[in-house]
Amino acid sequence: MAYNSDILLGRITKVSGYEGAVTVKLERFFSGEIPYMESVFLEIEGRPVPFFIADSEYSGADILKLIFEGYNSSDKVIEFVGCRVFLTASSNAGNRIEEPGNLTGYTVLTSGKIILGTVEEVIQNPGQWLLSVISSSKKAILIPLHEDLIVKIDNRKKILIMEIPEGLTEIN
Repeated sequence: MAYNSDILLGRITKVSGYEGAVTVKLERFFSGEIPYMESVFLEIEGRPVPFFIADSEYSGADILKLIFEGYNSSDKVIEFVGCRVFLTASSNAGNRIEEPGNLTGYTVLTSGKIILGTVEEVIQNPGQWLLSVISSSKKAILIPLHEDLIVKIDNRKKILIMEIPEGLTEIN
């Protein structure tokens, strides 16, 4: 679990109820698109502290309620009010892949916004999904399909932005 100070989820505004739930006012970017999260970092006294999420409830708009593992009373979480909440590096907003085969036809971009090509096929190998991407020069590039490599998926525009490891496109 790595800390990612670039992705601010929001700020804890209050304690909610007596079971230790906190209310997080989300940043505008996340309104309507809550990422899958197993853990987050709270900024406590300027330092990132990891917390595992026991339960979460998105009520719509810009409010998210979180309950942290091991914190089951309002007395334990009152000190978190005002803390900023950051995503872990593995929490890619909306980037969980439910049906990899649905990515056929998507345009693949690097995180530097360089177009690699179009997904022609999604290949299921034992233990690993691969994207077969056809570049503009008609070269086939195989890219591992893993959530840690995905920066963003835009289903409306059919764009897949990925953090491609250095040298991967050259070995294909």
